[in-house]
Amino acid sequence: MTVARSRVEEIAVALSAHGLILRGGFNFAASETPPPGPSTAPAKSALLVGQVGAAPWPHFLRWRESQPQSIVNPLDTWSREVIGTVAEKFGARAVSPSDRPYLPFQQWAMRAEGLKPSPLGILMHPQYGLWHAYRGALLFEDEIVPPEPREAIHLCDACLEKPCLKSCPVDAYSPDGFEYESCLSHVRGQNGTPCRSGGCLDRNACPYGTDYRYLKEVQAFHMAAFAGV
Repeated sequence: MTVARSRVEEIAVALSAHGLILRGGFNFAASETPPPGPSTAPAKSALLVGQVGAAPWPHFLRWRESQPQSIVNPLDTWSREVIGTVAEKFGARAVSPSDRPYLPFQQWAMRAEGLKPSPLGILMHPQYGLWHAYRGALLFEDEIVPPEPREAIHLCDACLEKPCLKSCPVDAYSPDGFEYESCLSHVRGQNGTPCRSGGCLDRNACPYGTDYRYLKEVQAFHMAAFAGV
């Protein structure tokens, strides 16, 4: 049995009411060992759920007003609730990037949309740049008719200056990887105010997808969650 394209379109409409979108999908190959679907049988397909720009932010804020302020990871909680409700309605199992054991979300995303990582590790989108995210996935025990992934132009290949590797005051990102402790120490320190209030300077230096750049308050929210401040 196959999940019809019209059903996929209905799922997209249900997600759009919360500022979320479908980010492509795929069918698992016979040679793979997929995670379980809604009945615990192996899933046969996956649809990725995410966002472009800060579209979910007002929906999240309205939800948060009625929730206890003690919630540790409110955005994760909101995402799980929204995607879980959609999953239940359409006979899927909802999974999250923060689920343990971790699922290969970045590999799934590259497979679904044909994207490649930027020097910062965030997948570079040919339209949205670095200003997009994946919030979860819907797993089905039937195959789907997924949209064909586009052959995405990897903008980082044409970017010679690489300003994303030159704007961090502690050089947290380099061709050798991410210096997590250096970044964390700086963001938490007395000189980290620009990062805390306006987000990662390296990410903001990227010239692509700037029309979709998160609002400063959204970036500050994510940075506070990262740094625990």
